[in-house]
Amino acid sequence: MEAWIEIPNGKFLARTVGKEYGNVLLRKEQYRIYDNLDKSNLYARNMILGKVYNCRWSIERTLRDHEYRIDAERLKKNSLVLKEGYERIYVASHAEAWIETDMDKLRGVEGKLAEQYFSVFDELILNQKDEFKFEGRNRRPPLDKVNALLSLAYTVLVGECSNALNSVGLDPYVGFMHRDRPARRSLALDLMEEFRAILADRFVLTLINTKAIKKEHFQTQKDNAVLLTEQGRKIFFNAWQKHKKEKIIHPYLKEKIEWGLVPYVQALLLTRTIRGDLEEYPPFFWK
Repeated sequence: MEAWIEIPNGKFLARTVGKEYGNVLLRKEQYRIYDNLDKSNLYARNMILGKVYNCRWSIERTLRDHEYRIDAERLKKNSLVLKEGYERIYVASHAEAWIETDMDKLRGVEGKLAEQYFSVFDELILNQKDEFKFEGRNRRPPLDKVNALLSLAYTVLVGECSNALNSVGLDPYVGFMHRDRPARRSLALDLMEEFRAILADRFVLTLINTKAIKKEHFQTQKDNAVLLTEQGRKIFFNAWQKHKKEKIIHPYLKEKIEWGLVPYVQALLLTRTIRGDLEEYPPFFWK
């Protein structure tokens, strides 16, 4: 397990690492897959498939529960676009020959669908809409309250995905869709794609919609960066730990587990796929 140390403005300072686990044969196979773009594409496609599916699920969940409080037609149109994109990626991930086998084209499809999803994200904010306006994703630094929450949630989530990968013997720095870049945990970023909408985004929406987080829990820096105050961070992390303990039925294993174990379980399934025990990596399709 890793313990992360941050300075007050939220920048990474250092980490302490306990006993690490590694399997040289497993990691060698991981590196072989990384070097083979066709094989890397298969893993990347399935992870992106999970991401798009779960983005659509989040929208459909809001439509189901709050149809009369939102612009339902706008969300329905958006959901249909994501469904068409999902089906396109689904075909791609199962076809032996696909016209767009280039990784850059896959990233392009993923990027456009992500923009589509975030174009209606403001509709998912049901309360405190004046204080928590969302007009698009921005980061490094986040320039509004919603982006501040999303960025922090993604930072926490990628750390947990990295821990999960380390614990099963995989190298979190060698990914399939996210390629080599110094100090970037590329495989952890790959893995977290499936969980962005259902773990990070829905968590942020819950904080806002239940009014657990309010406007007074933020502060604006000289560079216009918007960050949580110390009290705001305390509320955030307490709620995150509580959320991780909630139990769900894993859609693939059909077993009851805690939300906090989902990245670990998916890392195990990824390991089994790399070893050849599974024909292809099963994404986390939340239902």
